[in-house]
Amino acid sequence: MPVGLLALALGGFGIGLTEFGIVGLLPQIAADLGVSEPVAGHLVSGYALSVAVGAVALTAAVGRFERKKVLLALMLLFIAGNLISALAPGYAVLMVGRIVAALCHGAFFGVGSVVAADLVAPHRRAGAIALMFAGLTVANVVGVPLGTLLGERLGWRSTFWALTIIGVVTLAGIRLLVPTTPVAAGNGLRGELGAFRRPQVWVSLAVSVLAFGGVIGAFTYIAFTLTEVSGFAVTVVPWLLVLFGVGTFAGNHLGGRFADRALNASLITIMAVTTVVLAVFALTAHSKVMATVSLLLMGTAGLATAPGLQLRTMKYAQDAPALASGANIAAFNVGNALGAWLGGLAIAAGHGFVSPLWVGAGVTAAGLAVLAAGSTRPRSRASAAPPESASAAPSSPCRFRRPAAETD
Repeated sequence: MPVGLLALALGGFGIGLTEFGIVGLLPQIAADLGVSEPVAGHLVSGYALSVAVGAVALTAAVGRFERKKVLLALMLLFIAGNLISALAPGYAVLMVGRIVAALCHGAFFGVGSVVAADLVAPHRRAGAIALMFAGLTVANVVGVPLGTLLGERLGWRSTFWALTIIGVVTLAGIRLLVPTTPVAAGNGLRGELGAFRRPQVWVSLAVSVLAFGGVIGAFTYIAFTLTEVSGFAVTVVPWLLVLFGVGTFAGNHLGGRFADRALNASLITIMAVTTVVLAVFALTAHSKVMATVSLLLMGTAGLATAPGLQLRTMKYAQDAPALASGANIAAFNVGNALGAWLGGLAIAAGHGFVSPLWVGAGVTAAGLAVLAAGSTRPRSRASAAPPESASAAPSSPCRFRRPAAETD
């Protein structure tokens, strides 16, 4: 395993903790800064929207630069954002810090996915991407509880100081462990945007929206489901969420391995399993035993799609892998917002706290239908791969060529 992947995974851990770690600190932040809890919650939604913007805009802006330098610059942005948050004298400055840190999120995973895939042999690309995303899943398992505990013991600012330190360590790791690669030859931003004329790229992005929208939409309200329907005590919920995090870690690893073997087939299977798991969860949520098992399986199956969807997007945009990868990160976050909104509508309509699970199952099933249709439709050269001229461009270690033995 290339040691550079460890530096990328550490960056993923810090970014994941930045995104989710603040959730457990919102009551403290609201009390300390004198804002209501709903207003404090905008620190989460504001971050997500900034991720979606930065994932595309920032990735496009840095496409012509050497990728190691881009990663170093993005980590400096991450450090600056968390340092601003740690020192923020009020809510407005804290929001600025959150936005600055969020801007690097999508671009880091977008560019980092290409770098990670470039560090290994072609048949191990999805596994390398999964390892980088493992940092994000580890943040869900141990980082968020530890960040919340640190904030409770030493104040909410201490968590942002810890994130700043993680950023500095990651910066040093990338500087020392990630190799420098030649800048990929390309046709400029207009040429890279041409990759988005291919239907299969849009199929991948649509499936990413729906796959994550289904799972995260159900997960957003899972605490209410566990307490109001399953009958768990509020004090037990954090431990159950750790169980979900363990599932995401396992699913991310398994999804990467399966995607390297058979990309489309594995994604179709995983999304079908996810749909079934969400439906079974909805039917058996009143049982503590079944709710516990379903929560673990929801994390495992739901996040197993991440490395495969990232690789699929890059595969069909071979001449613009970083930009397409960043767009896919944006799609993940659009899906998160869409799923949470639809789940909230179901609850507001009076369908109870099981309804987000049914909504999630429906959204995931829609994603499965899109993926199945996109995977079986006749492929033209224009939709399945970049034009021949792109393939004939000067060789670059960041150019994604499909191996002759690779199958879907």
